[in-house]
Amino acid sequence: MPHRTATPAPAPDTAAPDTPAHSSTRPLHWLATACATAAVIAGAGFLQPEATAAGPATPEPANRPTAPQAAAPDPAAVTWPLDCKGAPTTVTATAQGDLDGDRRPETVAAVRCDAGSGTPPHALYVLTQDTAKGTPPRIVATLLDTARRQTATDLTIRDGTITAQLLGYSSPDVPRYNPDVKQLAKWRWSGGKFRQELTQTSARSV
Repeated sequence: MPHRTATPAPAPDTAAPDTPAHSSTRPLHWLATACATAAVIAGAGFLQPEATAAGPATPEPANRPTAPQAAAPDPAAVTWPLDCKGAPTTVTATAQGDLDGDRRPETVAAVRCDAGSGTPPHALYVLTQDTAKGTPPRIVATLLDTARRQTATDLTIRDGTITAQLLGYSSPDVPRYNPDVKQLAKWRWSGGKFRQELTQTSARSV
C-alpha cells in the first residue's frame, strides 16, 4: 500500500468575529454620558440612573426639597434703646413673619427692663435683617413705647398682622401688679407704615 502523507486539517479560525464599528467606542461613550449626567444633577442632590434599553431613567421625586427660607432676625443680636437705670433688658416674647410682602421674615420682640420685681412696661419693636452678610438685625419700628405703661402678652403674627393683648391701668391709683384695662391691639403694614387697630377695650373696678 502506498504511503500517504496525511494532509493536516485546516487550522481553526481563531480570529474574533467582526466587531461592529461602534462597539469599540462604547466604553468611552458611556463614560462621557455618565460624567455629563453626574454634572447636571449633582446640584440637585440626586444620582439618577442612566437610561437603558430596558426603560427610561427613574424620574426625580415630586417632593424635591426647596431652598431654605431666610432666617428671621435674632433678637439676641440687638442692643435695645431702653433706659433701665443700670438694670439689664429682657425679651419676654417674640413672633416671626413676613410683614411687608418681601418674602423675608421680620421679628417682633416684646422687651422690658429686667427690674427683678414689679411689672416693668413693655416696648414692642420690629426687627429686620439686611441681606449683606455679617450685618446685625436693626430696629425699623416701635409699635409700643414704655411711656404708655402697658404690658404685652399673647404676641403673634398671622397673615402679615401683628396681634398682642395690652394690659394697662385706668388711673395712677391702680397697683402696678394688678392691671385693670385690657386691649386687643393689631398692627399691619400699610401705606409705608404700621397702622394700629385697638379693639375689645375692657376695664374692671379694683
